[in-house]
Amino acid sequence: MSATLVQSRLKRWSSFGKRSRTSFLSVHHRVTTSCCDGSEHMEFRKHMNADTITTEWKPPEVIEKHLSGGMCGYDQEGSPIWYDVIGPVDPKGLMLSASKQDFIKSKIRDCEMLQKECDLQSERLGRNIDSITMIYDLEGLGMRHLWKPAIDTYTEVLTMFEDNYPEGLKRLFVIKAPKIFPVAYNLVKHFLSENTQRKIFVLGANWKEVLQRHIDPEQLPAVYGGKLTDPDGDPRCRTRIKYGGQVPRSYYVRESMNIKYENVVSISRGSSHQLEYEVLLPGSVLRWQFSTEEADIGFGVFVKGRLGEWQRAAQMKEVVHSDRYNSHLVPEMGSLTCTEPGVYVLRFDNTYSFIRSKTISFTVEILHPNNQSPSKNSSTIEASGQ
Repeated sequence: MSATLVQSRLKRWSSFGKRSRTSFLSVHHRVTTSCCDGSEHMEFRKHMNADTITTEWKPPEVIEKHLSGGMCGYDQEGSPIWYDVIGPVDPKGLMLSASKQDFIKSKIRDCEMLQKECDLQSERLGRNIDSITMIYDLEGLGMRHLWKPAIDTYTEVLTMFEDNYPEGLKRLFVIKAPKIFPVAYNLVKHFLSENTQRKIFVLGANWKEVLQRHIDPEQLPAVYGGKLTDPDGDPRCRTRIKYGGQVPRSYYVRESMNIKYENVVSISRGSSHQLEYEVLLPGSVLRWQFSTEEADIGFGVFVKGRLGEWQRAAQMKEVVHSDRYNSHLVPEMGSLTCTEPGVYVLRFDNTYSFIRSKTISFTVEILHPNNQSPSKNSSTIEASGQ
């Protein structure tokens, strides 16, 4: 590894924990917190398998085909350029066809790919390239793009970006912004640090002229005022930039799956519900699937020492990261190979909801490493505010 590349990576890593960002925690309050420190960032990378995500994880087909974006060309300083084309994207169709976690992972994959490209550029040019230029094409942005589940997912992506890739953005050009743009931007700007907000430039009618000041014509797609085309002459460079499009209903998960669940439980507002499974044989697989009615639910898996003894989440060992799942849109399925015996706790979390109870349909089973039949016995505990 070259000295330039080492310096580039050290600069990125040392930035974690040194910058502050403003996080939007409620409708009425803002508090200033620091970006995640090095240990939190390492835990994030481990949880998301970030080191291998570009080679060992493949997004669902619907995301590959219908989520826009792509890297194309380099700016005048040699930084990679990423394009997001918002107008043709079908947010509702995408959210009904893939899980929120898959969208977030696809964005992490993009960030990792761009960081690798920055490293390659550093080696090619013999100087430090550690950030990218982004172009947001907002032609066609409308109310359908402001659908709440889509906005919620996008804000999670922004938070992930701010926490783990704070120095990855050099500048972001917004072009062809419609009148609704201020409304859309107001929904998400609270999740952006002041430093990031200063890097965003909303261009007017002369956007082509501004882009050409920063990007040579040979590196800028012809559709955006440059000379770059695909080998077949396509001015949109569609071999490098995906433009999204309407998602066929054949991808909709709920319409293509007829899942019969074995259990139904209602979780009160502000409460959690724990399912306990005693695993006796190492190598057993704990498998689950669940869906909710009308709203999302938190879910994680923990291990504790004794069956029937209630413990807070913080008192148990977390083995599957707790997250909020849009299981009212796409049923959630997962599994865990239990490397050691113990009491495994599947925890449904509704403590964040002060208004709405949640109805969950679920099936859980333990697959043994030998020829024994699957086990489905469990005990349950519901707790308020824990």
